[in-house]
Amino acid sequence: MRFIVILFTAVIIVYGVVLTNAVVLDSDEYDDAGDTSSTYEVVVEAARGEIYDRNGVVLVSNRQGNSIEFNAAFFPSQSKQSERNAIISALIELCESKGEEWTDNLPIIYDEDGSIAFAENRETDIKNLKASNMLNLNSYATAENCLDALIEMYSLEDYDEVMARKIASVLYEMWRTGFSVSTPYTFAEDVSNETISIIKEKSDFFQGVEGTVNTYREFTDGTLAPHIIGITGIISSDEYTSRTSELQDSIDSGNYSEDEIAELELNAYSLTDYVGKFGIESAMESYLRGTKGIESITVDSDGNVTSEYTIVPEQGASVVLTIDSGLQRVAQNALETRINELTASAGLEAAGAVVVLDVDTGEVLASASYPSYDLSKYYENYNTLLEDEATPLVNRVLQSTYEPGSTMKLSTALAGLDTGAITSSTTFYCSSVFQYYDTTFSCLSAHGTLNVISALEKSCNIFFYNVAQTVGIDVMNSYSTMLGLGQKTGVELSEVAGILAGRAYRESIGSTWQMGDTIQAAIGQSDNLFTILQLANYCATIANNGTRYKCHYVKYIMSADHSEILYEAEPEVLEQVDISQDAINIVKQGMLAVTTTGSCAAAFADISEKVGAKTGTTQVKKVVNGKTVEGNNGLNISFAPYDDPEIAIAVIIENLDSGTATANVSADIYEYYFSTKNQISSVQSADELLR
Repeated sequence: MRFIVILFTAVIIVYGVVLTNAVVLDSDEYDDAGDTSSTYEVVVEAARGEIYDRNGVVLVSNRQGNSIEFNAAFFPSQSKQSERNAIISALIELCESKGEEWTDNLPIIYDEDGSIAFAENRETDIKNLKASNMLNLNSYATAENCLDALIEMYSLEDYDEVMARKIASVLYEMWRTGFSVSTPYTFAEDVSNETISIIKEKSDFFQGVEGTVNTYREFTDGTLAPHIIGITGIISSDEYTSRTSELQDSIDSGNYSEDEIAELELNAYSLTDYVGKFGIESAMESYLRGTKGIESITVDSDGNVTSEYTIVPEQGASVVLTIDSGLQRVAQNALETRINELTASAGLEAAGAVVVLDVDTGEVLASASYPSYDLSKYYENYNTLLEDEATPLVNRVLQSTYEPGSTMKLSTALAGLDTGAITSSTTFYCSSVFQYYDTTFSCLSAHGTLNVISALEKSCNIFFYNVAQTVGIDVMNSYSTMLGLGQKTGVELSEVAGILAGRAYRESIGSTWQMGDTIQAAIGQSDNLFTILQLANYCATIANNGTRYKCHYVKYIMSADHSEILYEAEPEVLEQVDISQDAINIVKQGMLAVTTTGSCAAAFADISEKVGAKTGTTQVKKVVNGKTVEGNNGLNISFAPYDDPEIAIAVIIENLDSGTATANVSADIYEYYFSTKNQISSVQSADELLR
C-alpha cells in the first residue's frame, strides 16, 4: 500500500509539472500551433510620375480606376481546372456584355477569313508559346496546332472553339506572367463600378476574383504634343528580356551590397509592368516609374484580412518640360490651319512640322507634327493610325528628313564670306543659267547683278553656284558641320542624324563625288537631308552669333512631393562656331531683307518685331494611285527679334507650295509669342514650382 501511494503521488506530481509547463511556460507555442492564419507578401506597383509644361501646367497625371485581379490565395488551383475555366468563361461573358475589354494577348487570332492564324509581328511570343516549357511543339507547328494543344492542356474540349481560345488566352497569360500568391494576375483594367459590383455580389462563385483600385494615365489634353509626350503600355516580351538582361549585367558587374541587390531585384520589371513606349514617357522612364513596395497580407482563421506595407511604394518623379503649352497649341493650330488653307497639288497628302527654339538655351518651346492624333485614344485608334497613308504616328520634327533647299544658302554664304572667297561687295551676274562644263544649271529668274545680301533676299541659285565653284565641297561642309547640319541635336527623344552631302557620304555608299554635286549641294540639293529640328538649331546658331546649343525637351525633374530637384538642365554648348562676326552680320542682313523687301515681307508685315528669315523650296516625287506626281516641299527658317534674338522657328509643309507659303505659320507663332512675351519670359523657376 505504501508503494502504491508513493507511485500515485509521483504520477500526480509529474502530470502537474507537465500541465504547468503547458499552461504557463509553453502557452505561446501552443497558441501558435492552433493558429490557422496565413501571411503572404504582394509586390505593389508605384504610381507613375506626372508631366508638366515649363509653367507648371499639368500635361499628364494619374487617376484612379478599377481593375479585375485574380488572387492566387483564393483562386482555384490548377488541380481544379474545370472551376478555373468556369470562372474565366463567366468573366469574359460579363466584360463583353458590358462592352469592357479584358487582357487578350494570345498570339493566335482569327484572320479576315475566320481561320486560325498567328498574329503579325509576334515572333518572340509565338516562339515562347511553342517552347519546351510550354506546349513543347516543333518550330513549324501551325497556329491551329498550338490552339489544339492549348485546348487539350487546359481541358477546354466542352467549350466551342471561340470561347476555348479566349479562356486559353487568359490561362496562358497567367502562366506567362508567373501567376502566384505574390504575383496577382490582372484580368481586365479600367472597368466600371457596375462590373465590380456584379463580381462582389457573386463572390461565392468568383472565388479569388477581386476588384482593385489602380492608377491610370490621364491627359489634360491628349491632342497637345502627343509625339513629344508619348504613351505607356504593357511591357513586350522583347522589352522584358532586354531589361532583365540589363539588370543582371548591372548586378554582375557592379559592387552592390545585399540590400542594394534586393532593392534592384524588387524593382526589376515583371511581365505585367507598364513602360513608356515612346516620347518623354519612354525617355524619362527611370524617373517616372517610381519604386515598388511590398504589402504583407494576413488572413486569420475567420477569414479576416489585415495588411501593412513592409516597404512603402514611392511615386515616380515629376518631369517638367521646356514646352510652353500655350505656344505649343498656337504652333499646332497655325500649322494645321495653313495646311488646310493650301490646296494639295496632284492629290498629294498634306503634312508638315514646326519647331520653336530658345536661341540662348537650346530649349524646345514648341514642337508639332501634322497630321496628329489624340493620346487619350491612342490604343483605341491605333490600327487606323497605323494604316493611315499620311503617317500621323511619325514625329516629323525628329524622325523625318528633308532636302533643305535654299535654306542651305546661309551656310554656303558663311563659308564664302568667312574664307574671303567673297565679300559683301562681291557680285555675280544671274542670267538664269549657269554652265558648268557640259552641264547646265538653272535659276528661277534672271536676277541680273547681285551681291550676297540681295542674292539671299531673292534666293538666287546662280550666285551660290559661283561661291561653291570657288570654295569647294570640303570647305562648305566644314561650315555646315560647325552649324550642326547632318548631326543629331542631342534631344532626349529618338532622332535621326540626316545626311550631309559630300565625299564622306558618297564613299559610305560606294559611290564617287563629282564637282557637279558640289554645285547642287550649295543650294541644298544633292544628298542633303536634315531634320526640322536641325534646321531650327542651325538658324538659332546664326541668330545668337555662333553658339550651337544642345537641344532639349526636359527642363528639370522633381521628386513626387516637389520637395527636391533631382535634375536640372543647364544650357550646354556643343560648339562655339569659329566664324567671323562680320560674316554672320552680313548673312543676317540678307535674312532681314527676306522679311522686309523679299518674298516674306507680306507675311511678317504685322509682326511687332523685326524678323530674319530664309525660305526653301524643294521638288518631290511620289507615287499616288499608281502614278508618279510632283509636288513641292516648302521650308521656312527664321528668328526674332532681329536686333536681340530670342527664338528661332523652322517650318516644313510637305507637298503643297513654296517656302514663302509657310511663313504664315511662323508669323502666327511670333504674334502670339510677342503678345504674351511677359508671361513666357517670366517662366516659373524650379524653386517657385517647389514652393
